[in-house]
Amino acid sequence: MPITRRRFLHWAGAASLGFLGLRHMTGCGFDPESVYGPLVSDPKGVMDLPKGFSYAMFSETGTEMSDGLLVPGAHDGMAAFPGQNGQTIVMRNHEQNPTAVEASPFGERSELLDKVDASRIYDGGFGKRPNLGGVTKFVYDTRAEKLISEELVLVGTKRNCAGGRMPWGSWITCEEDTQTADEGYEKAHGYNFEIPANWTGGLIEPIPLKAMGRFYHEAVAADPETGIIYQTEDQEDGLFYRFLPRVKGKLAEGGKLQALKVRGMPSAHLQNWYVTAAEVGQKMDVEWIDLEDIDPKEDNLRGRGHLEGAAQFTRGEGIWRGNGVFYFACTNGGPTGKGQIWEYNPKTETLRLFVEPSETDICESADNLTVSPWGDLIVCEDRAEARLIGVTPKGELYLFGHNVMNDSELAGVCFSPDGTTMFVNIQHPGMTLAITGPWKNGPV
Repeated sequence: MPITRRRFLHWAGAASLGFLGLRHMTGCGFDPESVYGPLVSDPKGVMDLPKGFSYAMFSETGTEMSDGLLVPGAHDGMAAFPGQNGQTIVMRNHEQNPTAVEASPFGERSELLDKVDASRIYDGGFGKRPNLGGVTKFVYDTRAEKLISEELVLVGTKRNCAGGRMPWGSWITCEEDTQTADEGYEKAHGYNFEIPANWTGGLIEPIPLKAMGRFYHEAVAADPETGIIYQTEDQEDGLFYRFLPRVKGKLAEGGKLQALKVRGMPSAHLQNWYVTAAEVGQKMDVEWIDLEDIDPKEDNLRGRGHLEGAAQFTRGEGIWRGNGVFYFACTNGGPTGKGQIWEYNPKTETLRLFVEPSETDICESADNLTVSPWGDLIVCEDRAEARLIGVTPKGELYLFGHNVMNDSELAGVCFSPDGTTMFVNIQHPGMTLAITGPWKNGPV
């Protein structure tokens, strides 16, 4: 019987909770408020932050953008790039289905649809119901703490969840869906799309990167030395993939797709639900297996890969490169389903379970994440009243922020190139925050 999240969390609900696991995991006596201090209640009732930090809020769903269209809803994964004159370019995903007409960039009745070139909509739903997932690009002045412009650059895709920043200056956006073409959809979904950060031509031509595989994509990250792209899959029996491009930096020219295998543990189950396959801190040697039929009609790539020896992870989410390694989150891994963060080292070809906060209420359901300029992870939680969690290189957890506005998840955390500003989304009803403060007081 397949394990669903609902059934698993029902089973896990009997697990005991407490702070004892935090001491065991992070070292006796670590204070989760010791890095930036306790959170201060936000008088606006949006985001509690440590003393000295503040936010600017903008890009709320439904507000008009510079191109005359409306900010779409379901703000999700983001990455920041250097722009002109010291400004910052941010690429932002929107995890929407075609039914989300109340948060459409074209208006609830598609009254603004004639403002775009219809041939640039990836899946227009036969002219009846265009897909509403996609990407917006905004330019932000971190010195003036001001939004300069924003526009729609990709549309017609489905459930663009996260993605990744490429070292050659582009954003890969990922579809977290494997919808097939049928009477309501012109094209199949489940692909990655690439957009240069300096794109200024309105909607980009939507070219699916089919060689990177068709599956429930979540996020990607690139190795700047080799050009290899690592990919997560948001399924409870998902795999961890890598894509070896034929030509570094030119993903549309194709390449080879592989999946991670733990040496000596063929077809390993790394969820740690019923049997502990890996302890926190344990390193495992890995290798990679080639995958065939990587653009299948059926959503069976992960199942075939697992049968061939690839390791299973549960709900692979955000991935980011930093400190010479790749960190990626698994939202409901661990014996109590509170999540895991893994560390993959391409130099040594090793995998390590970095964090598994099973017995603490600090860090639950890790989702999007980034590596800060000083080397800590900043993690978004996908839970009610979600929080921003810091993780030091030693695996110590601390609170940095708390969404007190509603029960929405946080998403898209990333830092501006100048290191002064952290961007993050409150996914619903949809808005972006630019957070500033005394970062130098952190563990620099």
